[in-house]
Amino acid sequence: MSAHGPMPRSAWIFPVLAVLLFAAVTATGYIFAPSAAGLVFAAVLLVVLFGTVFAAVHHAEMIAERIGEPFGTLLLTLAVTIIEVALIATIMLGAKAVPTLARDTVFAVVMIVCNGLAGICILVGGLRYREQDFQVSGANLYLSVLAVLATITLVLPNYTLTTPGPFYSEAQLVFVSVVTILLYGVFLYTQTIRHRDYFVQGAGDDSAHGEPASGAGLSLSIGLLLISLLAVVLLAKKFSLVVDATAALIGAPPAFAGILVALLILLPESVAALAAARKNDLQKSINLALGSSLATIGLTIPAVAVAAYTLDKTLILGLDHREIVLLLLTFLLSMLTFGTGRTNILFGLLHLVVFAVFVFLVFAP
Repeated sequence: MSAHGPMPRSAWIFPVLAVLLFAAVTATGYIFAPSAAGLVFAAVLLVVLFGTVFAAVHHAEMIAERIGEPFGTLLLTLAVTIIEVALIATIMLGAKAVPTLARDTVFAVVMIVCNGLAGICILVGGLRYREQDFQVSGANLYLSVLAVLATITLVLPNYTLTTPGPFYSEAQLVFVSVVTILLYGVFLYTQTIRHRDYFVQGAGDDSAHGEPASGAGLSLSIGLLLISLLAVVLLAKKFSLVVDATAALIGAPPAFAGILVALLILLPESVAALAAARKNDLQKSINLALGSSLATIGLTIPAVAVAAYTLDKTLILGLDHREIVLLLLTFLLSMLTFGTGRTNILFGLLHLVVFAVFVFLVFAP
C-alpha cells in the first residue's frame, strides 16, 4: 500500500472486519479446535489478521508523511513493534510455555530480512537491471548497529556468569534493554537528521514524497491506525491458538511459532521492499529491510523483557551453536554484499541459499 493517493478500501475494511470477527468470536464463545470448521476459521483469521497488519502500516505511513522526520519513522516503528510484542506476549502466555519465542522471532526476523528478503530483492533487481547501486555508508551503519544489537541480545547471554545457561539476570536484562534502546535511538537520529544523505540514493529522492494527507485524512488515519492496532492485539490470542494447533499438527519445533510471527510482521515491509527493487530503487529496499530488523531488536527485546518481568515469565535469549554459526555467516555475507555499493544476481542467490539452510534446519536440526 502506498502512503499517497486515495485511501484503498482494504485500509479500512480489514480493521472493521477484525473488530467484527473478535466481537463474533467473543459473543458466541467460540474456542478454536482442529476440525473442518476450525480450518475455515483459521483461514479467515489469517486473512483478516494479515490485512489488518497491512492497514496499520499503511495508516502509520500516512501519518508519518504528515508529521515528518524523525517522528514519522518512529511512529511507523512503534506501530509494528506494538503488533509484534502483542503477538509474542500472547503466545508466551498460552497454555504451553514458549520461553524462547522472543529469541526465535528476533532471530527469524534477522534471517528473513538479511537473507530471504535481501536475497530476493537483489536477485529480482539483478535479473532486471544486471546491477543496482546503493549507498555503502548507509548500509555499513545498518550492519554495524545490527551486528552489535544481535550479539549482545542473542549471543552474549550464553556466556554470562551471573546466571547459568542462555539467560540474563534481571540487572543484565535491564542494562541490555537500556543499551539497545539507546543505540536504536541514536541510529534513528543519524538516519533521519544527522546523516540523512547516507540513506538516500540520488539527489532527487527527497522530493519524491508527494502530497501529505489532509487534515480530515490525517484524523481518519489516526483513528483507523488505533483500531487496527487494537484489533491485532485482541486477535493475538486466537492467532496463538492457531499457531499452537498448526505446530502440533505438523510436528513443528518451537522455532516455527517465531517464524510465523516474523512473517506476519515483516510482510507489509517485504512487499514494499520487493516493489522498490523492481523499480531499480535498491536503496529503499535496503532501508525497509535492514530498518525492520534493527527496530525488532532495538525495541521489541526491551518491550518483551518488561512484559516477561511483569508477568513473571522466563525469557531465554541465547541462541544455540548452530544458530550462532548461521548468524555469523549472515553478517559476513552481508558485509561482503553491501561493501561495494553494487549488487548482482550471485549475491542474491548466496543470501537465498543461506535462508534456505536456515528454514531447512528449523525442521531438520
